[in-house]
Amino acid sequence: MMNDFFNAALWEQAWKDDSDTAAKKMRSAGIDPARSFDHKAKSFHEQSFNEEGRKRTKRIINWLEGQGVRFENASVLDIGAASGVFSVPFAERGARVTAVETSPPQIELLEESISKFAEDQVKIVPEKFEDIDVQTKSWSQAFDLVFVSMCPVVHDWDSVEKILQCARKFCYISMPASPPENSLVNEIWPLVTGQPFHAKHMEMGYLLHLLYLKGYAYESLITRETKTTEVSREAALQEAMTWLHHRRLPEDERNRSIIADYLEQAYPSGKVIIREGGRFGKVLIRLQDQNMYTREI
Repeated sequence: MMNDFFNAALWEQAWKDDSDTAAKKMRSAGIDPARSFDHKAKSFHEQSFNEEGRKRTKRIINWLEGQGVRFENASVLDIGAASGVFSVPFAERGARVTAVETSPPQIELLEESISKFAEDQVKIVPEKFEDIDVQTKSWSQAFDLVFVSMCPVVHDWDSVEKILQCARKFCYISMPASPPENSLVNEIWPLVTGQPFHAKHMEMGYLLHLLYLKGYAYESLITRETKTTEVSREAALQEAMTWLHHRRLPEDERNRSIIADYLEQAYPSGKVIIREGGRFGKVLIRLQDQNMYTREI
């Protein structure tokens, strides 16, 4: 049993076979992970570029710079760039950014976000990273930093290796480190299932353990972040129905009526307060150290 704990092949297979990974749960519900955020593109963009959102972004970039990442004249591959929440500040710091994004509403917002930069400073690649041939695009070790933030493109070790293949110096990957906290989910789940909500483990454990077993040099950081939003009852109902769909629960009139009645009674003002949060893991992998070690051997 102890030998299994140090067997990288078993951990790789366990991650690949895990039916509770975020990407697999979305696909089993008939949702394309690359398009799962389309309906929230505008609100996500607004939250990313408001004062609090910019502070969150700056905290992450400050951490990267504290670990030795330099953006001036650096080449950066931003996978799952969304509306440019990180591509924009990377470019503002002098980096040349290749932004991979496939969601049409996100791309539209991204084009607006980067309009102030020269054409050759931020390049949009509207393709799924999973479909990109790294060799054909000459992306092998082509980027000083590969940046992947909260993106479902990371779903097993094979996907991690493909990401690492593109990096020359650093690779940053962030993922949830705990089940997401959502006050609306906690309120709705018992009503539609008759059971309390029980969250399951997250994939961050697979990533960290396999990086350790495979000898990568890396720094990791776990933070807990929360936010509170106020939405209308109608918006809360729609969010709850979308949440049911993602978890393959019935989206029928019975559940819609149960949720609508609850929201009306619990929030007579018509405004629903939703508290969201969780623990988030950030990993900076040092490929330059790995490459130096390989050459010495």
